Amino acid sequence: METILNDIEVRVLGCLVEKELATPEYYPLTLNALTAACNQKSNREPVMALEEAEVVRALDSLRQKGFARQSAEGVRAAKYCHCLSEKFLLEPPELAVLAELLVRGPQTVGELRTRTERMRPFADLGEVEQVLQELMERQAPLVVRLPRQPGRKENRFVHLFAGVPETAPEERLIPPETARQQVIAEIERMAALEAEVAFLRAEVTELRRVVDEFRSQFE
Repeated sequence: METILNDIEVRVLGCLVEKELATPEYYPLTLNALTAACNQKSNREPVMALEEAEVVRALDSLRQKGFARQSAEGVRAAKYCHCLSEKFLLEPPELAVLAELLVRGPQTVGELRTRTERMRPFADLGEVEQVLQELMERQAPLVVRLPRQPGRKENRFVHLFAGVPETAPEERLIPPETARQQVIAEIERMAALEAEVAFLRAEVTELRRVVDEFRSQFE
């Protein structure tokens, strides 16, 4: 890709895409809700602690690059949305895979199928592989397959919004047992639900603030 995003821009963009698919009723996002999404402790790699000012700077940069914009839906408070669908003509399955790669980094086909379930369920691994293949075969690829690393049975895939990544050796060379993978997947589902609850609470707090401001005008 010609345009390269920094780590904060990648996180902001990924959260916008993720929340559109996972909680469409609360999308576009206010600055408060977007910051809370960026700072989730689950389903994020790495975990960040961004200030609203940092998110604003990332939004401004993304808007200049054509990746995000301010929504016309914000009346009492500004709201923001991504432009990936229009910019790259992407469908929901492709957006779901990209969102997960943006917020969590390199992942295998199996990990992507499990973790995208809250945004867009895939019938099987083959469907995820097909989406990845389409993203890799575009005229300007959005995804690349990383070389298989020692001790790993599967390749991982990574987005190219931050440029071509440097491969690093895996810390764990022995793949986890099937039962452990199932437990990990269950823990991740619960953590994702907890993160969504925290996000919704932040959105409700913002809505209450807007309502209070509106009421104060008539008191």
